[in-house]
Order: sequence, then structure tokens, then C-alpha cells
Amino acid sequence: MNGLRGLGWLLVLQSMGELLSRGLSLPLPGPVVGMMLLLIALRWAVVREPVSACANYLLSHLSLLFVPVGVGVMTHLSIVSQYGGRMLLVLVISTLIGLAVTALLLNYLWRRDDDSNNTDEQRKHV
Repeated sequence: MNGLRGLGWLLVLQSMGELLSRGLSLPLPGPVVGMMLLLIALRWAVVREPVSACANYLLSHLSLLFVPVGVGVMTHLSIVSQYGGRMLLVLVISTLIGLAVTALLLNYLWRRDDDSNNTDEQRKHV
């Protein structure tokens, strides 16, 4: 029952995100706005606990969610064979860019944290 309540929260927040995105002509898709709303809503246990139960259930059956994608690839095999190399290249490049941006951001945040810790220690010794 808690998992169904969590699914209800997910659907309500996604619908609210869609309404906000379309109603305010935001440059973000509705599901992205819904995810931001979900991030805010997860602060409260009344939302967090049911969504957690729903997420655990969905994750336990994650492999089933790939079946429609596999069927779609099989039905459009001619397109995949025609553009497969280019799609693979784009996937590899975008993955590498994502990894590089993540590594650079993490490195920056670690340095900033180290600098603030050093400044705090210097103040203590003065």
C-alpha cells in the first residue's frame, strides 16, 4: 500500500511539473520540473517513505523496463544498422564529456573545501 502511495506522489509531482512547465512556458520539460519538485518534497517523511518503497519496488524490477527499448531497437534494426556507428560515437563522446565535467567539478569542490579548512586552521593558530 505504501508503494502505491509513493507512485501516486511521483505521478502527482510529475503532473504538477508538466502543468508548471506548460503554464509558465518554462524552457525545461515537465518531468524535469517534476523531479525538482520531488527533490524538494523528499524533505518530508510523508513523501519520502512511500516514494522510497515505490523506488525499491521499481529498482527490483528494473530489467523489465528495458524490454520496450529492446523491442524498439529490433523493430527499427535497419535504422540502427544505418546510423549505429554514428550513434555509438555520440554516446561515447557524450559519456566522456559527462565524466570530464563531473571530474572537474568534483576536483574544484574538493580544492575549495581544502582551502576553507586550511583557512579555518590558520585562524585557530593565530
